[in-house]
Amino acid sequence: MRIGERMHKIRLSDFKINIGGMEKGVLNNICDVEGVKVGHCTIDTADSKTGCTVLFPCEDNPFVRKLHAASSVLNGFGKTAGLIQVDELGQLESPIVLTNTLNVGLMYDALVDYMIRRCKGESVEIKSFNPVVAECNDSFLNDIQSRVVRAEHLEQAISNAKKAFEEGDVGAGKGMSCYQLKGGIGSASRLFEIGDERFTLGVMVLSNHGLLTDLMIDGEKTGERIASTIAQSEQLSDDRGSVIVILATDLPLSSRQLKRVCFRASNGLARTGSKTGHGSGEIVIGFSTANRIDRGGSFHSFRFLNENEINLPFRAAVEATEEAVLSSMINAATVQGHENNIRRSIREYLK
Repeated sequence: MRIGERMHKIRLSDFKINIGGMEKGVLNNICDVEGVKVGHCTIDTADSKTGCTVLFPCEDNPFVRKLHAASSVLNGFGKTAGLIQVDELGQLESPIVLTNTLNVGLMYDALVDYMIRRCKGESVEIKSFNPVVAECNDSFLNDIQSRVVRAEHLEQAISNAKKAFEEGDVGAGKGMSCYQLKGGIGSASRLFEIGDERFTLGVMVLSNHGLLTDLMIDGEKTGERIASTIAQSEQLSDDRGSVIVILATDLPLSSRQLKRVCFRASNGLARTGSKTGHGSGEIVIGFSTANRIDRGGSFHSFRFLNENEINLPFRAAVEATEEAVLSSMINAATVQGHENNIRRSIREYLK
């Protein structure tokens, strides 16, 4: 088992690729939003190519001071836990954990145990809690039935959480495929100004979707060119898989506005070639770090964005999602796993 050995991010600009025209954050990842951190634990053996990734939406306890949140289900072929309450209340009270399809229940239990311990340590009573755990199916490279991701792996991911986190074939992304090449964890961010204030919007994806021949990079039909050079046995005729998009911003948005911004991630996915296939669970989860929701009091007062100004966060969501998907691919190494199946790094074709 290894835990995030790659210490620097490979940039799309290294390959003369520049997505969109908006300004990027310093890290160009979701942690450019203040308070957000991400940690991985990667399980890497001959048959197990998997792991877990945890995203903390804030430095303090989200159960005590909840965040405005929403989700957008582009295609519901997925097993994410926790979204019913997120959409009913418009609140996030949990870290967000990513893993493989058959490990959702195990990570759910581990996240509950972690939050019980954390709340006890802060003298906070917790009798009901809504964990958010999302998944993609990594069974092409991973012996998924072994269900090797356990509570101790989530604990290691939690202890490894930081702002400059690794991307590519790490954590939950170790065994994932994207456009029939190697996918995984990818992230990007955008900065923008509204009035005299400056805001950040960041995206992190777990990419595991798409057909190679559909892949587009900055408007170019890159996938068709790559497909002509690799074996047909490494290609599929059916779009199977999933993608999870997590969107964070410090812009004060209501849960309704966040749902609108989340939906725009679909345009970013489409710009990379996604057709949202029948078997692809495509789910977006978004939250704002502004306007934290305290547990007490009979009334709350919040400041929300004027809807007439929402086009900038829409555009930021599109650009950051498109770049995050491509970053998940360009940061991933070639991986050979279960049953000797292989997914090649896109870097082999962008030299």
